[in-house]
Amino acid sequence: MSRRTRIEEHLHDLRARQARAREIRRLDTVPGPAGPATVPGLVHHWARTDPGRAALVFAGGPYGEEIYSYGALDDAADRLAGALDARGVRPGDRVGVHLPNCPQFLLAMLAVLRLGAVHVPVNPMFKTDELRHELADSGAVLVITAADLAPALDDARTGTAVRDVLVTHTDDWHSALAHAPLGRIADDPDALAALNYTGGTTGMPKGCEHTQRHMVYTANAIEAGRAPDERVRPLVSLCFLPVFWIAGENLGILAPLVSGGTGVLLPRWDAGVVLAAVERHRVTTMAGTVENYLELLGHPDLPRRDLSTLTAPLTVSFIRKLTPEIRRRWRAAAGGVLREASYGMTETHTSDTHTLGFQDDDHDLTTAPVFCGLPVPGTDILVVDFATGEPLPLGERGEITVRGPSVLTRYWSAPDATARALRDGWLHTGDIGSLDADGALHYHGRDKDMIKVSGMSVFPTEVETLLGRHPEVRAAAVVAVEDERRGQRPYAYVCTVPGSPLTADALRDWASGTMASYKLPHVELVDALPTTATGKIRKTELAARASRTRPAP
Repeated sequence: MSRRTRIEEHLHDLRARQARAREIRRLDTVPGPAGPATVPGLVHHWARTDPGRAALVFAGGPYGEEIYSYGALDDAADRLAGALDARGVRPGDRVGVHLPNCPQFLLAMLAVLRLGAVHVPVNPMFKTDELRHELADSGAVLVITAADLAPALDDARTGTAVRDVLVTHTDDWHSALAHAPLGRIADDPDALAALNYTGGTTGMPKGCEHTQRHMVYTANAIEAGRAPDERVRPLVSLCFLPVFWIAGENLGILAPLVSGGTGVLLPRWDAGVVLAAVERHRVTTMAGTVENYLELLGHPDLPRRDLSTLTAPLTVSFIRKLTPEIRRRWRAAAGGVLREASYGMTETHTSDTHTLGFQDDDHDLTTAPVFCGLPVPGTDILVVDFATGEPLPLGERGEITVRGPSVLTRYWSAPDATARALRDGWLHTGDIGSLDADGALHYHGRDKDMIKVSGMSVFPTEVETLLGRHPEVRAAAVVAVEDERRGQRPYAYVCTVPGSPLTADALRDWASGTMASYKLPHVELVDALPTTATGKIRKTELAARASRTRPAP
């Protein structure tokens, strides 16, 4: 029997398990919307269907609350597309969108896609070298930026293909929005539509080639993550995540616009503004870190706000982990059931799983870490042996591989990286995971993060979760240090709750009763853990620090 046949047989069993799990939990799939298969095509569809409906609300910006109806958004994007065409931008040309969260970002993205050009979101927090890399690598011919960002762009564009810059809130910008409409919408859903750059965890960031089919499928997958009784109301999605990151793009742009809902966009996190916006605009979903929700729980405005429409609050456990106690506190205060968002990455347009239906008895929080749920309809996830690629039995840990309609076409101008990652139609993620009896995914960390102690595998996420069960531990990050006798051993950086008298030795003594001795880490208490701009813990920095410390065994 060939490996391809073995994989398909394994998938047949997995899909049956997942179908039973969905049926038990009364979940179903969501068909894609009829009509256009492109994002600007769908915006145009909603503009004709209900032109006065709110497509975008921008709250907390310098000009007060700004509301764009579908009719106004569609018209402005059409005119901006006409202006870009007049400036010589052609289908397939890359256009950098170098903006923070603002309505102009959405207009730029829609105009670029409408023209058939390629949307390249560029992080406005980048310094010169980072900015130059993405501009040069993508070959962007035009960049849309803001006045306060233009000087950095001027420094970085030297030696790149950038030949034109359009600055928002200038006479040029106002002229662009008054330009004659383009009058057409590029309609090939499989043409290159976006280069979304990875975070650069392994070398310089790589551009992930995505199409509008990827975008529309992802938006529908997010809709599938809402409970059937929630779908009777249009999606109203609040987003303070940066929309130049793909998770923010999904939540703040694609999910609401594809479904005909409303995106409530904030320029940044502000707990008071979030609470007011949820009540005022009857927000149905939002995503934030556990720390964000804890800040909302402690905000003095919370008791005075009506959050009853927020039926699908989502969180991501980067530093603080979602626990049954935090879930209970949120439900008592706001009414909705707080749950983990999804597994995903830039390469898959993220949102590859959903955890809906697994909250009874906190099943999703009390099983092996970290519970990611079922694959979204249409996506397959396999856990395979890192060396052979063979599918592994349920419960065994191996490499997470993903196949589905939103997986990148290839890495831009990186054939070797593409060949390593995409094999026989499957994306090899480099992440460690396992599948349970329901076919649900559990995430155990990156392959490079796994610790080998005397030949035995120690998964940092498992040790972090066990340490996190101590009532005075706020967050923990575990990395490897070299050990002459055992090869490696775990080293834990731990933040305790404010005012805690807990010592490192006391925590280690406590931990010895919760985990096998080979997993027991050296413990160092710290005030804070270093994080990336996306809120993820900088484990490479901690690993380097631990290697310098090298405590005695």
